[in-house]
Amino acid sequence: MTNTNRLIHEKSPYLLQHAYNPVDWYPWSDEAFQKAKEEDKPIFLSIGYSTCRWCHNMNRESFQDEEVADILNRYYVPIKVDREERPDIDKVYITFAEAMTGSAGWPLNLILTSHKKPFFAGTYFPKRTRNRMVGLIDLLDKVKKVWDKDKENIIDESNHILEEVEYKYNSYFKEDIGEYIFIKTKEDLENSFDDINGGFSYRPKFPLPQYMLFLLEYGYKRKDEKALAMAKYTLESMYKGGIFDHIGFGFYRYSVDEKWLVPHFEKMLYDNALLSIAYTKAYEITGNSLYMEITEKIFEFLLRDMSSQDGGFYAALDAETEGEEGKFYIFGYDEIVNLLGEEYGKFYCSYYDITENGNFEGKNIPNLIGKDLSSITEVDKSKLDSMRDMLFSYRDNRTKPHRDEKILISWNGLIIAALSYSGKVFGKKIYIDKAKKTADFIITNCIDKEGRLLSTYINGEAYNFGFLEDYAFLIYGLLELYEATEDQVYLEIGKKLIKDMLNLFWDDKDGGLFYYSSISEELIFRPKDVYDGAIPSGNSMAALDLIKLYTITKDEEIYEKYRKLLNAFGGNINSSPTSHVYSVLSLPNLIL
Repeated sequence: MTNTNRLIHEKSPYLLQHAYNPVDWYPWSDEAFQKAKEEDKPIFLSIGYSTCRWCHNMNRESFQDEEVADILNRYYVPIKVDREERPDIDKVYITFAEAMTGSAGWPLNLILTSHKKPFFAGTYFPKRTRNRMVGLIDLLDKVKKVWDKDKENIIDESNHILEEVEYKYNSYFKEDIGEYIFIKTKEDLENSFDDINGGFSYRPKFPLPQYMLFLLEYGYKRKDEKALAMAKYTLESMYKGGIFDHIGFGFYRYSVDEKWLVPHFEKMLYDNALLSIAYTKAYEITGNSLYMEITEKIFEFLLRDMSSQDGGFYAALDAETEGEEGKFYIFGYDEIVNLLGEEYGKFYCSYYDITENGNFEGKNIPNLIGKDLSSITEVDKSKLDSMRDMLFSYRDNRTKPHRDEKILISWNGLIIAALSYSGKVFGKKIYIDKAKKTADFIITNCIDKEGRLLSTYINGEAYNFGFLEDYAFLIYGLLELYEATEDQVYLEIGKKLIKDMLNLFWDDKDGGLFYYSSISEELIFRPKDVYDGAIPSGNSMAALDLIKLYTITKDEEIYEKYRKLLNAFGGNINSSPTSHVYSVLSLPNLIL
């Protein structure tokens, strides 16, 4: 029988991926920290998630390796954390990594004292040093020697790092939002706009739907054609690119190139939920049916591949199969011609940029870059749809990517909002009914007997007290569902959750909301988060919740809390609005 470690008893798909490692992993637990104290060992903390490409690489190269395992087991206490299951731990330690190294990502690997304080941080390490990349074995050996020789200085340094990070990352500037904020946001986006390929960076390119939402709202309300044009061009460029799966639908996480052609092939629930909101908003403002078609394709993917029978939505699909990124999704030219026949195969290949030489490592990513979508006839469109169905069935027989079947309440809040909003705009009851089913599933299964929201649901069990994003995102979904159905039940539950959120997360001293609640495990510091990246921050989504509830109820206490929330971070928002676009979107004269 193959040996297992303690992770075999965990629920997280990511932790279970490491349960057969020779590394003697601990989950995040008092037992692990007690062992580190008793044996006077540093902790090796490794954070990742189950669909993370570079996490898989490091697992294969290092954590499945007996030599690496021997060093970790002998001289360290190794701990594994799923960042999606424990976003609070991830938030705290990625903040340290960014402060210590200037950047961070996953896998995130840190070395801590037994008091949980980090003194080293990095991301991916190969087993051996190569091409200026420090190898994990060399790193572990070096840290072991320094620990033995100079442990007291390391502990002092870790205390100093903690003080610096707390000061730097929990210092926000109170200020009222300036009247110029909308113009500044638009100008900053215009200055970073890629007018050749769309988007707001060179490469890699992340979708960042908040930018499109802002530009659509701003362009519509201020009659600014440039703002509308930037949003529309980016939305169409993303859809035409390989970042959209033209066979199975849905968006991948981001594009590694400047043209949106080559994606990182992971598919995440949150990306697709937020993008469907952006495309629905584009349809609502422009009336262009292409945006409705794209949204419906996103939902087709989500309902087919990411929806559980119980009603919730799963977290993610992996980027790789059989150790190769994108293998499930890419095609050879001959493969398609042989499947569809010469005439139809060549027609499909010509339309979707599939060539004998390939556009990605000798294979092909179907895409529509450079195509005029309005020029295709209905007859040809119907033919291509039939061919797509054949290719989908063919592809479906390949080894499928791993699906992370965690149901995260925060991300499910986003898809409830998306389905509700799109269902209302498109007049499609089927989407609203699915939003209701998901909301009812969460209300029934993910609120404990004391009425406290839980954050994660796997295999019939919900656990972990909810974090700010669980409350803020779910409230957002419930309020959108109320607006789509006018069912008072969802409004009342949303109001109760807002009250609980303010009680559990509010900072009475400086204002704003903490990342984890007053009843959650206390970590080495208690961060706040207002910066919007691929996912909205909890504080910005809470601002959207409060102003939406105020527009429904006209409760002045809710408005006052909203004002105090934005004021707590106002200086940061004023100085860098494109980093806080969801907060800007909450402002009453630009409200969604």
